Amino acid sequence: MNTTILSSTFLLTLLLAVGLFFFIRASVKDRTEQVRLIAQEPEESLLTQLQQYFDQRAYRVAAVDAATHQVTFQGFVRPSWFLAIFLTLLAACGILCLSLVLSLLYPTLSYLFFALVLLAPAAGVFYWKKAGRSEQVCLKVEAVPTQDTSLQSLITVTAHRDELQELQQALKLKPLA
Repeated sequence: MNTTILSSTFLLTLLLAVGLFFFIRASVKDRTEQVRLIAQEPEESLLTQLQQYFDQRAYRVAAVDAATHQVTFQGFVRPSWFLAIFLTLLAACGILCLSLVLSLLYPTLSYLFFALVLLAPAAGVFYWKKAGRSEQVCLKVEAVPTQDTSLQSLITVTAHRDELQELQQALKLKPLA
């Protein structure tokens, strides 16, 4: 086989391996966001609903600041078995591809390159250790008067973006425009 073809294939495979590395690293990245939501309910009933929602999601009240109407919930986010296995399989596939190209370039070391596939479970272990962590949700609820003399509630939530989506869907809250 042509050395130029092997070299370019190696370069492309190496670039894919770098992308895979950063994909695995990004699987544990903190994705905390802040969003402001509007609810058509008064502040007291909304606080009760929020308390029940977070109790169901295994969060507990960590701090309450009555002066600023801010509540902080804390809970443990478990890592996903599916994602740990998926990342391990992706790493195995990526390392296998890199090993194939390297074994074509250096045929005498092919067994050593294929042994690198044994490192693939490190991706799943990395995810499992870093993804399981304690997370906080900070809520601030304020009453907002409307034009027709009814009260709406403005909720400022700081949490993981997946938790924010679940909260919006469960309590049918709308983002502030």
